[in-house]
Amino acid sequence: MTTQYLPPDVSTALDTDYYAVFTDVPEADRVFWKRARSFADETLDEVNEAWDKADYPVHLVRRLGELDLLTDGVVGPGLTPMSPLAAGLVNMEISRGDGSMGTVVAVQGGLALRSIALFGSDKQKQQWLAPLARGEKLGAFALTEPAHGSDSVALETTAVRDGGHWVLNGEKKWIGNGSVGDVTVVWARTEEGTVRGFLVEQTTLGYRGETIRGKASLRAIHQAHITLTDVRVPLDAVLPGSTSFKSAGTVLLATRLGVAWAALGHATAVFDAALTYAKHREQFGRTLASFQLVQERLTRMLATLTTMQLTCRHLAALDQAGTLTPTQAALAKYTNTRGARDLAATARDLLGGNGILLANHVIRHMADIESLHTYEGTESIQALLIGRDLTGISAFG
Repeated sequence: MTTQYLPPDVSTALDTDYYAVFTDVPEADRVFWKRARSFADETLDEVNEAWDKADYPVHLVRRLGELDLLTDGVVGPGLTPMSPLAAGLVNMEISRGDGSMGTVVAVQGGLALRSIALFGSDKQKQQWLAPLARGEKLGAFALTEPAHGSDSVALETTAVRDGGHWVLNGEKKWIGNGSVGDVTVVWARTEEGTVRGFLVEQTTLGYRGETIRGKASLRAIHQAHITLTDVRVPLDAVLPGSTSFKSAGTVLLATRLGVAWAALGHATAVFDAALTYAKHREQFGRTLASFQLVQERLTRMLATLTTMQLTCRHLAALDQAGTLTPTQAALAKYTNTRGARDLAATARDLLGGNGILLANHVIRHMADIESLHTYEGTESIQALLIGRDLTGISAFG
């Protein structure tokens, strides 16, 4: 009688930490970490199904808000204090479960909430910070344009004053929450040539957000192609503290380290899956883990994962001390997204045919890592930023 093969549950977190990088995490930070772990574990099947159907489970965003996991460490009135380490651990843990939900934290807290907290007026903060943090309102950050991705400083969206209003025209693309949210931080160029941020409620006449279909990555969150046609907003819709493109850059710098943490979460998930699978899957009368080639691969994966962990922990300390530089954050993203891609490819291969099944999660992580590798600055852009810092020579056009 043939015995049916039942693959092991490879989604269980193994708490892999070979260098004990996280054993001394303070209890206050560990509280956030545990809360994020519970969310990731409890919602895994649901987000897997949503990813498969390309649905956006918005109710899970509300749940993240209820758990106070959406602020990304942003400081502001009504927001719970969260250290850079706690914010990183939340990014890591949510992404260990699902990249789409990890991107929710990055968009809602890292970009939209942070823009308002850093550059908004007291009135704007009062109106938006708490509802965004609680997940009661959805926020978007609209910088990237169809013709301007890596060269976002060249954005063409305009904001012209007309009496008591600003009139916005232009297009934005790849904007998370841009078609299903409540408010969008739109970055536009004024008549003086200065780039500033504007709060645009998505119900405003002339604002059109169309959900981008056909994505093979981050399928459980909606990104939008936004068209702004003579969108009129009051003069006080501008974020008064946003005075140049550097304002948008400040927000992106703060989230770049978050992307490195998210990549670590993905890498942790695929490593744990590969190790669990190798220890249980039998071929040729023995477990995969007993083969020399497999042990070498697992060791190589562990070395990369440990490097990623050390990178995140150390840069969180630099961030806490206020000494983190833009190129240090760039190197963290460069290192960790590359590492996550390598680990995902190896894990997919180790799982064989089972590696392409959504039920085993690895292929979903592998696809989602591709988005992390691109957004908040591509690998090439990070390399040029670091190269300019190393050599003193700019290779940008």
